[in-house]
Amino acid sequence: MHSAPTYPKTINHWFSTDDQLNKLYPKSIQALAHRHWTPLQITQMVAPFLVTHPGVKVLDIGSGVGKFCVAGAYYKPYATFYGVEQRKDLIDHAKKASTTLGLQNVHFIHSNITDLDFSQYDHFYFFNSFYENLMTNDKIDENITHSTWLFNYYHKQLYKKLDGMPAGTRVATFHCLNNKIPPDYHVVDSKVDTLLKFWIKVL
Repeated sequence: MHSAPTYPKTINHWFSTDDQLNKLYPKSIQALAHRHWTPLQITQMVAPFLVTHPGVKVLDIGSGVGKFCVAGAYYKPYATFYGVEQRKDLIDHAKKASTTLGLQNVHFIHSNITDLDFSQYDHFYFFNSFYENLMTNDKIDENITHSTWLFNYYHKQLYKKLDGMPAGTRVATFHCLNNKIPPDYHVVDSKVDTLLKFWIKVL
């Protein structure tokens, strides 16, 4: 039996509200929170679904500044959360936040999902990070190419990678179309007016 981990005394207040946690980041990053970063309420619902056992590895696909990962790591200290993000500056913000919080069970990968081996992880979270390729307003920045082709390409890559995972793999999607997830994944629950869906691969 594991004893409960001891957090630094200063960590708990960061997770009291979204506004408080967002203060870990610069003002420019805070301004994007309402559109691009996962609210704590969503993480509180997702983490129990994805963390099925101690030592489980959860990957956030398109992790941005790492808000979901640091919150998940805080709520579920016996799981390890990984975030993959193609923007180096956002990875830097994520790493700084996790260091400030003193979390040891969260890691960030500067890469594109097309280069990532999904078999290294158990379960996945996806907050429709590819939709930014279609956005004309409220973009994170101008540092990536925005195109319908990229939107479709990334979704095909995600579909293929998830399709190759074993039965029992879990995925939580937020603001994601059903046809972007392979048919062997069945929705077992949904929340927030069905914007948040919980999937399990059955075959």
